[in-house]
Amino acid sequence: MVDIDKIEAAVAGVAQGRASGIREKDGAISMMVDVAGLDNAGRESLAESIKAAVAIAAPGVPLRLLQTAERIVPKLIAVASGKGGVGKSTLSTNLAVAMRRAGRVAGLVDADIYGPSQTRLLGVEGVKPEAEGKKMFPTIGAGGVPFLSMGQLAAPGQPIAWRGPMAGQALSQLVDAHWGDVREIIVDMPPGTGDIQLSMIQKHKPLGAVIVSTPQDLALMDATRAIGFFNQAQVPIIGLVENMAGYICPHCGEVSDPFGRGGAEAAAAELGIPFLGRIPLDISVRLASDAGEPPALGDGPVAGAFADIARRVSTWVDNHRGAAA
Repeated sequence: MVDIDKIEAAVAGVAQGRASGIREKDGAISMMVDVAGLDNAGRESLAESIKAAVAIAAPGVPLRLLQTAERIVPKLIAVASGKGGVGKSTLSTNLAVAMRRAGRVAGLVDADIYGPSQTRLLGVEGVKPEAEGKKMFPTIGAGGVPFLSMGQLAAPGQPIAWRGPMAGQALSQLVDAHWGDVREIIVDMPPGTGDIQLSMIQKHKPLGAVIVSTPQDLALMDATRAIGFFNQAQVPIIGLVENMAGYICPHCGEVSDPFGRGGAEAAAAELGIPFLGRIPLDISVRLASDAGEPPALGDGPVAGAFADIARRVSTWVDNHRGAAA
């Protein structure tokens, strides 16, 4: 008997989210492969990688690949929190970078209206996006991440004091852009659970949401509100990330927990949602972020933590992409 779950797991590791509809019929495996944006060599390479993965997962079972080049509609992954100051934007940046390092075709939208920071985090400040008609082209930031930010729509340092309808229209321009072959867009959401967030979700419903919190009880209370908000909007929760979890002294190496530790993991277990991982409170994250060099581009424990979270998010997306199509 063919183990479809095993085949799906094997294909997910090589297909970069392009395979869907995997099924067994008449003793053969069939699946749809989206080859939009790939040249002939890229299509052949992708097909061979999938065939090799299936051959290992199901030796001797015939495989039928149906290739399609339909226009790609990127799936949105919301990164949200119930309050500001928990590192949501930093996680969004490094999640997008880590996903691209892993071979995903990911982009980023900075929808944090009143505190856009992605131009700094991705090392591209003062660069306006080009446009064709009413549609913009993303700017390429650190790690090759294509992105659009609310900060690009206003003069540097100018406060964005827009009312709901104007802000909602601007957000739609960022999402409805020329994203090319981008398959997943990380959306750095505004903090809170207000009208702007609701309008954004209703018009551009994300595939799922990643919730960010620090370990302390007050932040977890707000994270719980954010989870309730997405549940009401019928947006699945991908999982919870614990940020600023443990500080390692650069002088003595002693680990302390100024915000506590393990609170987000315990809250995830209590709420019945996945725990995606924790990011340490490390001065290297602040220094690299201020310099426009996302830590996920480097090596070491911090980069590894972002890579682990990106892998878990990517696996969730691949498992839910077909169901949302």
